[in-house]
Amino acid sequence: MKKKSNIINFHSFHLSLLFLFVLFCSSEQHSITSHGGLTDKEVSYIKQRQLFYYRDKFGDRGEKVTVDPSLVFENPRQRNAYIALQAWKQAILSDPFNLTGDWVRSSVCYYTGVYCAPAPDNKRIKTVAGIDLNHGDIAGYLPEELGLLTDLALFHINSNHFCGTVPHKFIKLKRLFELDLSNNRFAGKFPEVVLKLPSLKFLDLRFNEFEGTVSKELFDKDLDAIFINHNRFRFNLPDNFCNSPVSVIVLANNKFHGCVLSSLGNMTGLEEIIMMNNGLRSCLPEEVGNLKNLTVFDVSFNELMGHLPDQIGELVSLEQLNVAHNILSGKILASVCQLPKL
Repeated sequence: MKKKSNIINFHSFHLSLLFLFVLFCSSEQHSITSHGGLTDKEVSYIKQRQLFYYRDKFGDRGEKVTVDPSLVFENPRQRNAYIALQAWKQAILSDPFNLTGDWVRSSVCYYTGVYCAPAPDNKRIKTVAGIDLNHGDIAGYLPEELGLLTDLALFHINSNHFCGTVPHKFIKLKRLFELDLSNNRFAGKFPEVVLKLPSLKFLDLRFNEFEGTVSKELFDKDLDAIFINHNRFRFNLPDNFCNSPVSVIVLANNKFHGCVLSSLGNMTGLEEIIMMNNGLRSCLPEEVGNLKNLTVFDVSFNELMGHLPDQIGELVSLEQLNVAHNILSGKILASVCQLPKL
């Protein structure tokens, strides 16, 4: 009877832990206001396991993964992937679609959402090249062990309930090409570790709760797409903003104060730019007419003033133009209305 009672208490505790963690991840304030009858020991455990990831400065949030010596792996990299994914599974406390239910054996290439390919430096071995858990409704956090996935090229976990910050050991993901953390509950400062990823081309941090300034180094990085909209970033657009070689950049619904720089005209590869609802206060520069590949230009809900530049009538690729809810004045030229794709 004693053993049975212990089992019941164990499961009861973990149900309480699960409930509080999901509540924490889904709360706008990220706060727990009631202990719900938990003991001081249980509350302490929850704080250590679920709130510690706010230690963004080299915090230790590693999981303890013991590898069964009877397991056989195709190669050492798959063994490392097993450790990383088992650590991640431990850090997941809600998986309503049971996407990680088959993350149990040494054959990591057959895990749901995990994709393998020949290693870039050794085509004779298979290694984990991609992870896609999009729309999984999963609650949890990202453990440092994910840094063991050194051949990872794609990491997609959008539309879940992941909390905390981006692990510092992501710095080891030198082959990471696409990073999509959008529509989660990540918080804290801009994840500086993404600036250390030499292969990164696609960065999507939108619909999270990141705050503070964005490192100006982001705009010197050789990226093709930047999505950082719908966060809590607040700062002036840096002078090097227009150095970015991106084809798509979305900054909407933050507080990127400052001016629309005349150097915007240097971003000749730009196809889409959305800067709505940021508190920008300036005139639109004539140099915007240099953006011949531009298809979407949205600067609505700002404090832009003056006239629409005549040069907008030269944007022959433009499909969407939104300058609504500003304090612009003057006439709209016929050349704008005659744009062939608008």
